[in-house]
Amino acid sequence: MLGGIFIALLVSCNLIFLKFISWEMFNSITITISVGLIPYPLTFLVTDLISEIYGEKRANDVVKVGLVCAIFVIALTYVADIIPADSQSPVNDEQFHRVFGLAGISVTASMIAYLLAQFIDIKIYHFWKRLTKGKHLWLRNNFSTLTSQLIDTVTVLVLLCAFNALDWAVFWTIFTSSFLWKVIVAAGDTPFLYLFVFIIKKHFNLEVNQEIDLNKK
Repeated sequence: MLGGIFIALLVSCNLIFLKFISWEMFNSITITISVGLIPYPLTFLVTDLISEIYGEKRANDVVKVGLVCAIFVIALTYVADIIPADSQSPVNDEQFHRVFGLAGISVTASMIAYLLAQFIDIKIYHFWKRLTKGKHLWLRNNFSTLTSQLIDTVTVLVLLCAFNALDWAVFWTIFTSSFLWKVIVAAGDTPFLYLFVFIIKKHFNLEVNQEIDLNKK
Protein backbone atom coordinates (compact mmCIF):
# COMPACT_ATOMS: atom_id res chain seq x y z
CA MET A 1 0.00 0.00 0.00
CA LEU A 2 2.81 2.42 0.87
CA GLY A 3 4.45 1.70 -2.47
CA GLY A 4 1.20 2.52 -4.25
CA ILE A 5 0.85 5.81 -2.37
CA PHE A 6 4.45 6.70 -3.21
CA ILE A 7 3.93 6.03 -6.93
CA ALA A 8 0.66 7.99 -6.99
CA LEU A 9 2.35 11.00 -5.38
CA LEU A 10 5.34 10.83 -7.73
CA VAL A 11 3.31 10.45 -10.93
CA SER A 12 0.94 13.27 -9.97
CA CYS A 13 3.90 15.63 -9.52
CA ASN A 14 4.88 15.26 -13.17
CA LEU A 15 1.32 15.67 -14.42
CA ILE A 16 0.38 18.86 -12.55
CA PHE A 17 3.70 20.74 -12.29
CA LEU A 18 2.83 23.32 -14.98
CA LYS A 19 0.38 25.18 -12.72
CA PHE A 20 1.87 27.68 -10.26
CA ILE A 21 0.37 29.19 -7.13
CA SER A 22 1.50 31.89 -4.72
CA TRP A 23 0.51 33.12 -1.30
CA GLU A 24 1.74 35.53 1.34
CA MET A 25 3.17 34.24 4.60
CA PHE A 26 3.55 36.22 7.81
CA ASN A 27 2.24 39.29 5.92
CA SER A 28 5.66 39.84 4.43
CA ILE A 29 6.92 36.80 2.53
CA THR A 30 5.34 35.73 -0.74
CA ILE A 31 6.25 32.32 -2.09
CA THR A 32 5.45 31.01 -5.55
CA ILE A 33 5.62 27.28 -6.23
CA SER A 34 4.44 24.71 -8.73
CA VAL A 35 1.45 22.71 -7.52
CA GLY A 36 3.65 19.69 -8.23
CA LEU A 37 5.50 20.61 -5.04
CA ILE A 38 2.38 19.93 -2.98
CA PRO A 39 2.56 16.11 -3.31
CA TYR A 40 6.32 15.82 -3.97
CA PRO A 41 7.66 16.44 -0.41
CA LEU A 42 5.23 13.79 0.82
CA THR A 43 7.16 11.18 -1.18
CA PHE A 44 9.98 11.62 1.34
CA LEU A 45 7.56 11.00 4.20
CA VAL A 46 6.53 7.73 2.55
CA THR A 47 10.11 6.56 1.91
CA ASP A 48 11.04 7.42 5.51
CA LEU A 49 8.10 5.34 6.69
CA ILE A 50 9.08 2.44 4.43
CA SER A 51 12.68 2.77 5.65
CA GLU A 52 11.58 2.67 9.27
CA ILE A 53 9.32 -0.37 8.90
CA TYR A 54 10.83 -2.41 6.06
CA GLY A 55 14.46 -1.28 5.88
CA GLU A 56 16.86 0.42 3.48
CA LYS A 57 16.75 -2.12 0.64
CA ARG A 58 12.95 -2.06 0.41
CA ALA A 59 12.88 1.74 0.37
CA ASN A 60 15.45 1.83 -2.46
CA ASP A 61 13.40 -0.73 -4.40
CA VAL A 62 10.29 1.46 -4.13
CA VAL A 63 12.24 4.47 -5.42
CA LYS A 64 13.39 2.47 -8.46
CA VAL A 65 9.88 1.21 -9.19
CA GLY A 66 8.57 4.76 -8.82
CA LEU A 67 11.02 5.97 -11.45
CA VAL A 68 9.93 3.27 -13.92
CA CYS A 69 6.24 4.09 -13.33
CA ALA A 70 6.84 7.83 -13.74
CA ILE A 71 8.72 7.32 -17.02
CA PHE A 72 5.97 4.98 -18.26
CA VAL A 73 3.22 7.52 -17.50
CA ILE A 74 5.24 10.34 -19.10
CA ALA A 75 5.73 8.20 -22.23
CA LEU A 76 1.99 7.50 -22.44
CA THR A 77 1.24 11.19 -22.00
CA TYR A 78 3.69 12.04 -24.79
CA VAL A 79 2.02 9.53 -27.14
CA ALA A 80 -1.41 10.96 -26.30
CA ASP A 81 -0.06 14.44 -26.99
CA ILE A 82 1.24 13.68 -30.49
CA ILE A 83 -1.90 11.81 -31.65
CA PRO A 84 -4.18 14.31 -33.47
CA ALA A 85 -7.48 15.06 -31.74
CA ASP A 86 -10.78 14.32 -33.46
CA SER A 87 -12.80 17.31 -34.65
CA GLN A 88 -15.50 16.44 -32.10
CA SER A 89 -13.08 16.16 -29.18
CA PRO A 90 -14.02 18.53 -26.30
CA VAL A 91 -10.28 19.20 -25.84
CA ASN A 92 -8.29 20.12 -28.94
CA ASP A 93 -4.60 19.49 -29.61
CA GLU A 94 -3.47 22.94 -28.50
CA GLN A 95 -5.33 22.76 -25.19
CA PHE A 96 -4.09 19.25 -24.46
CA HIS A 97 -0.50 20.15 -25.30
CA ARG A 98 -0.63 23.26 -23.15
CA VAL A 99 -1.55 21.18 -20.10
CA PHE A 100 0.16 17.85 -20.72
CA GLY A 101 2.94 18.74 -23.17
CA LEU A 102 5.81 17.95 -20.85
CA ALA A 103 9.11 19.65 -21.66
CA GLY A 104 11.86 17.05 -22.10
CA ILE A 105 14.56 19.02 -20.27
CA SER A 106 12.27 19.79 -17.33
CA VAL A 107 11.20 16.20 -16.88
CA THR A 108 14.77 14.89 -17.27
CA ALA A 109 16.08 17.36 -14.71
CA SER A 110 13.26 16.44 -12.35
CA MET A 111 13.93 12.71 -12.63
CA ILE A 112 17.69 13.11 -12.10
CA ALA A 113 17.08 15.26 -9.02
CA TYR A 114 14.44 12.79 -7.80
CA LEU A 115 16.78 9.79 -7.97
CA LEU A 116 19.68 11.61 -6.34
CA ALA A 117 17.57 13.10 -3.54
CA GLN A 118 15.64 9.92 -2.71
CA PHE A 119 18.70 7.68 -2.51
CA ILE A 120 20.50 10.26 -0.36
CA ASP A 121 17.43 10.61 1.85
CA ILE A 122 17.31 6.86 2.49
CA LYS A 123 21.07 6.63 3.09
CA ILE A 124 21.09 9.51 5.60
CA TYR A 125 17.95 8.20 7.30
CA HIS A 126 19.56 4.83 8.00
CA PHE A 127 22.85 6.43 9.02
CA TRP A 128 21.06 8.29 11.82
CA LYS A 129 18.93 5.26 12.64
CA ARG A 130 22.03 3.15 13.19
CA LEU A 131 23.78 5.94 15.09
CA THR A 132 20.85 6.47 17.48
CA LYS A 133 20.02 2.73 17.65
CA GLY A 134 16.49 3.30 16.43
CA LYS A 135 15.69 6.16 18.80
CA HIS A 136 14.95 9.86 18.06
CA LEU A 137 12.74 9.34 15.02
CA TRP A 138 12.31 13.10 14.58
CA LEU A 139 16.08 13.50 14.16
CA ARG A 140 16.57 11.10 11.28
CA ASN A 141 13.31 12.14 9.63
CA ASN A 142 14.17 15.84 9.52
CA PHE A 143 17.92 15.54 8.91
CA SER A 144 17.45 13.15 6.00
CA THR A 145 14.51 14.99 4.46
CA LEU A 146 15.91 18.52 4.70
CA THR A 147 19.31 17.47 3.34
CA SER A 148 17.83 15.54 0.43
CA GLN A 149 15.30 18.29 -0.33
CA LEU A 150 18.10 20.84 -0.45
CA ILE A 151 20.03 18.64 -2.89
CA ASP A 152 16.88 18.03 -4.94
CA THR A 153 16.06 21.74 -5.24
CA VAL A 154 19.61 22.79 -6.15
CA THR A 155 20.06 19.93 -8.64
CA VAL A 156 16.87 20.51 -10.60
CA LEU A 157 17.35 24.30 -10.75
CA VAL A 158 21.01 24.07 -11.79
CA LEU A 159 20.13 21.61 -14.57
CA LEU A 160 17.25 23.76 -15.80
CA CYS A 161 19.41 26.89 -15.84
CA ALA A 162 22.39 25.10 -17.41
CA PHE A 163 20.24 23.93 -20.34
CA ASN A 164 18.56 27.34 -20.71
CA ALA A 165 15.14 26.04 -19.64
CA LEU A 166 15.25 28.60 -16.85
CA ASP A 167 16.94 31.99 -16.48
CA TRP A 168 19.76 32.18 -13.91
CA ALA A 169 18.28 35.52 -12.80
CA VAL A 170 15.33 33.74 -11.15
CA PHE A 171 17.42 30.97 -9.59
CA TRP A 172 17.44 32.30 -6.03
CA THR A 173 13.81 33.44 -6.12
CA ILE A 174 12.57 30.00 -7.14
CA PHE A 175 15.06 28.26 -4.83
CA THR A 176 13.93 30.25 -1.79
CA SER A 177 10.23 29.64 -2.42
CA SER A 178 10.64 25.94 -3.24
CA PHE A 179 12.96 25.09 -0.37
CA LEU A 180 10.95 27.10 2.16
CA TRP A 181 7.84 25.14 1.20
CA LYS A 182 9.72 21.85 1.52
CA VAL A 183 11.01 22.85 4.97
CA ILE A 184 7.46 23.64 6.10
CA VAL A 185 6.17 20.29 4.85
CA ALA A 186 9.11 18.38 6.40
CA ALA A 187 8.46 19.95 9.79
CA GLY A 188 4.72 19.43 9.51
CA ASP A 189 4.87 15.77 8.53
CA THR A 190 6.93 14.65 11.56
CA PRO A 191 3.90 14.11 13.87
CA PHE A 192 2.24 12.07 11.13
CA LEU A 193 5.35 9.91 10.75
CA TYR A 194 5.29 9.23 14.50
CA LEU A 195 1.61 8.33 14.29
CA PHE A 196 1.96 5.99 11.30
CA VAL A 197 5.07 4.31 12.74
CA PHE A 198 3.28 3.77 16.06
CA ILE A 199 0.21 2.24 14.38
CA ILE A 200 2.20 -0.06 12.08
CA LYS A 201 4.67 -1.19 14.75
CA LYS A 202 1.84 -1.90 17.14
CA HIS A 203 0.03 -3.90 14.48
CA PHE A 204 3.11 -6.03 13.71
CA ASN A 205 4.39 -6.09 17.34
CA LEU A 206 7.73 -4.57 16.35
CA GLU A 207 10.30 -3.50 18.94
CA VAL A 208 12.46 -0.36 18.78
CA ASN A 209 14.81 -0.54 15.76
CA GLN A 210 13.14 -3.74 14.53
CA GLU A 211 12.18 -4.00 10.85
CA ILE A 212 9.95 -6.37 8.91
CA ASP A 213 11.92 -8.81 6.80
CA LEU A 214 9.78 -9.48 3.73
CA ASN A 215 12.20 -12.19 2.56
CA LYS A 216 11.22 -14.46 5.41
CA LYS A 217 8.74 -17.16 4.51
